[in-house]
Amino acid sequence: MPEQYFESNPNSEHNLQDWKFTLLGNELIFQTDNGVFSKTTVDYGSRVLIDTFNESDAPEGDILDLGCGYGPIGLSLAKVYSNRQITMSDVNNRALELAQKNAKLNDINNVTCLESSVYEKINDKFAAILTNPPIRAGKNIVSEMISKAKTHLISGGSLWVVIQKKQGAPSAKKLMEETFGNAEIIKKDKGYYILKAINED
Repeated sequence: MPEQYFESNPNSEHNLQDWKFTLLGNELIFQTDNGVFSKTTVDYGSRVLIDTFNESDAPEGDILDLGCGYGPIGLSLAKVYSNRQITMSDVNNRALELAQKNAKLNDINNVTCLESSVYEKINDKFAAILTNPPIRAGKNIVSEMISKAKTHLISGGSLWVVIQKKQGAPSAKKLMEETFGNAEIIKKDKGYYILKAINED
């Protein structure tokens, strides 16, 4: 069976690549490798999430990039919102090493990289959680990323999820409504839905 990007320790042969991509008006350098998600470009879903997220709606506090991969979501936000601390977590150690490298390559200092399976090692509460969930990891993992988000958000904090309609956006929205008592579709773009729910407790 081919190796998946959501495994803890990919064993595939290294094939490091460096490339540039502009996010939120900043040209960022990314180093990627085999065994990580979307290694040749920033995937379209992540781009839509980055562009749609409204930081000004979030209360004061830190932001969590859950399932960060090599870091495009967390690093692009950290570059623009230098007043906020960004935690970037992933189960894939190779991806986390790349995320740390990419933070240094782009002179970004307001990020923390954390190895965690979903919320297992995350103890803090955040003003916002953003995730492009690993669909191939299975519905249980994606559901856990949504259903356990509320306990990791401060009051007024929000969960932002990008997911394709054909990969379960309607059921993800329903789960967000059940968990938070609210959920809305912020944007639809080429089959990708940006979903948002707010912790109103």
